[in-house]
Amino acid sequence: MNLDEYRRTARAWLLDNAPSGEPPEGDPVARAKDFMARLYDAGYSGITWPARWGGQGLTQAEERAFAAAARDFTLPTYVFSIGLGMTGPTLVDRGTDEQRERFLRPLLRGEEIWCQLFSEPGAGSDVASLQTRAVRDGDGWIVNGQKVWTSVAHHADWGLLLARTDVEVPKHKGLTMFVVDMRHPGVTVRPLKDMTGRANFNEVFFDDVPIPDEHRVGEVNDGWSVAVTTLLHERLSISAGVGMGSGKDDPTSLAALRQVVDTADPLVRDELVELHIRTRALALFNQRLSQETKAGIFPGARGSAAKLLLAELYMFQADLATRLVGPESVVGGHPLAHAISQAPGMSLGGGTNEIMRNIIGDRVLNLPPEPRVDKTVPFKDLKVGTQG
Repeated sequence: MNLDEYRRTARAWLLDNAPSGEPPEGDPVARAKDFMARLYDAGYSGITWPARWGGQGLTQAEERAFAAAARDFTLPTYVFSIGLGMTGPTLVDRGTDEQRERFLRPLLRGEEIWCQLFSEPGAGSDVASLQTRAVRDGDGWIVNGQKVWTSVAHHADWGLLLARTDVEVPKHKGLTMFVVDMRHPGVTVRPLKDMTGRANFNEVFFDDVPIPDEHRVGEVNDGWSVAVTTLLHERLSISAGVGMGSGKDDPTSLAALRQVVDTADPLVRDELVELHIRTRALALFNQRLSQETKAGIFPGARGSAAKLLLAELYMFQADLATRLVGPESVVGGHPLAHAISQAPGMSLGGGTNEIMRNIIGDRVLNLPPEPRVDKTVPFKDLKVGTQG
């Protein structure tokens, strides 16, 4: 099947199967699971994932063709975004054959939901300073600690957990990655309501939770290298969601804004063109990084650049919508209000903009390190420069 035919077939399937109109009554997670099962059975879930582990074994070209076909639809796949974009690809790259056999196919069919357990109250931007402990217990491990800002944890069946297994070595060297059963006694999930009024994030507590050693991902105390793999996939996954929404009903999209603003005004048209340029440029950049990743070329810190560009695009888009539509756009009942209130969060999730700029400056641009104060010199003896 050539790509044009593949795209037409995918669009025809989506016309028959993708949700349309107002969301129906009932459990949205159950509806999402049903849709994912049908998506998988039709051959459109895990398009580039290895066929051996439940994927379709196709190329980036087919994946892009499906994405083009899906652009006009709002697909109910949000609760699977962590698994599909972050934890699943990590298991493909770093998991054992047994882990891939057990977890990947159910993930792709929507039978199981995943979350990612990295951030802690005292370890957000500096993930390596985390304190959640995993202690050897016979053939397994016992975990105690707390995680926070965990997306979809209240729905998750499994989580990818980064924990400290050695406190005697430098912080990056004493971490190990695990797969943890989110339904096991001792795991407590408490939703956190954000400024949008929704509870997409959670805090998670672990009290003497056992994990079998076969659920360890990578070597003991080598969890940081596994985490770097996950963070790369996270930033590529986040940046792939170019724009503040990805469906036809997104009120902040270029098409939607054109319907509610005065496009006869040349200044307005200039701003809309700028939005189109930024959106398209980021989409092409992310496509390149994705192709390189599939070809075995590690994008490294350029994934941070894609994530930073998306965060800045979100803020530009929110500011543009507010300026063009007016103050009513941020009132609770307006279709734009929820999307605009979400925008600042993108500059935090997946690493703050400041952290992303530090990474880019250090590892992409090779800039000299930022000057640091010598803490051995008393403050009173520091010399302050003056302008002549």
